[in-house]
Amino acid sequence: MKRRRTPVCAAFLVGTVISLSGMPAAVAQSGDAAAGREKAQACSVCHGQLGISTAPDAPNLAAQPSIYLAAQLRAYRSGDRKHEVMSVLSKMLSDADIDNVAAWFSSLQIEVKPVP
Repeated sequence: MKRRRTPVCAAFLVGTVISLSGMPAAVAQSGDAAAGREKAQACSVCHGQLGISTAPDAPNLAAQPSIYLAAQLRAYRSGDRKHEVMSVLSKMLSDADIDNVAAWFSSLQIEVKPVP
């Protein structure tokens, strides 16, 4: 029996292209961070006021790339990505809201230091 090899990198790239298709980078990065900060108040329950998670199963959002954040919110909204809370909350967001929230969280800066 001959073993079939699938290049992992190619599979990853194909998945990435598909998940980001139809969303130009300029759109995802064009949000208004100030408006996003206001809209992100609902996010703070799990993700923290400044994007550092307060819930053990919620990711930190501070300093994440806006294109990534916008893509994930759109995936929750469309149903391509599922989460009990995020699926409901994301349905209330317009495209502009998503871009603004992504701009807010991506505008936050974090500092990483090694543990001595």
